[in-house]
Amino acid sequence: MSNTDSADAPDAAADAETPGIAADPADEATESITVYSDYVCPFCYLGRQSLARYRDSRSEPLAVDWHPFDLRAGKRNPDGSIDHDVDDGKGDDYYAQARENVRRLQEQYGVEMAQEIATEVDSLPAQIVSLRVKETAPEAWPAFDEAVFDALWQDGRDIGDREVLADLASDTDGLDADVVDNALADEDLRERVTELFDAARRRGITGVPTFAFDGHAARGAVPPEQLERLVAGSSDA
Repeated sequence: MSNTDSADAPDAAADAETPGIAADPADEATESITVYSDYVCPFCYLGRQSLARYRDSRSEPLAVDWHPFDLRAGKRNPDGSIDHDVDDGKGDDYYAQARENVRRLQEQYGVEMAQEIATEVDSLPAQIVSLRVKETAPEAWPAFDEAVFDALWQDGRDIGDREVLADLASDTDGLDADVVDNALADEDLRERVTELFDAARRRGITGVPTFAFDGHAARGAVPPEQLERLVAGSSDA
């Protein structure tokens, strides 16, 4: 984490294609950047701030193709619950370094956050609902995705809580609270999200955020200039 400002660095560049997940429908976008992320990763939140700056700086729109990732995989029980007693090798030194990196990036990107780490929050419910929104109301997904990130990192809310997610959906144009209950009750959807977690790891993604474009990847909460080089360099190759 300390070298890449990511939650566990990936071993390989990401493939930008995964069937079944539509891209963020940016108006008239002809290009799309793939983002592997988990809502409970502070570097994913900070990386989105960098991505927003890069997108704003472009003369052409850039769509975002979100792929879910499970940072809690090593602690997840077969029923989907989290066993917080499992030793994942991340001790006090690890989290102290993570907090230091978060503070540095907050200053770099001018971002206030309610918390630096959210180890007790499980994002699986949020990712299940987010995928349902992505597939059934893609025009509403960017706002919902941002709302989930903001709820955790700006407001300190538990995005694993059904009522929190229902509030966020109700406040998002084009959605209502029913999308949350319907998504969380859909066992097939839950299984597909788990399969997407596994697919990311098969592609060599072992940490987030990972930004991928045309077979190349940038790892961690990298600055907008690096995202520009990723896209421009891939396009020129």
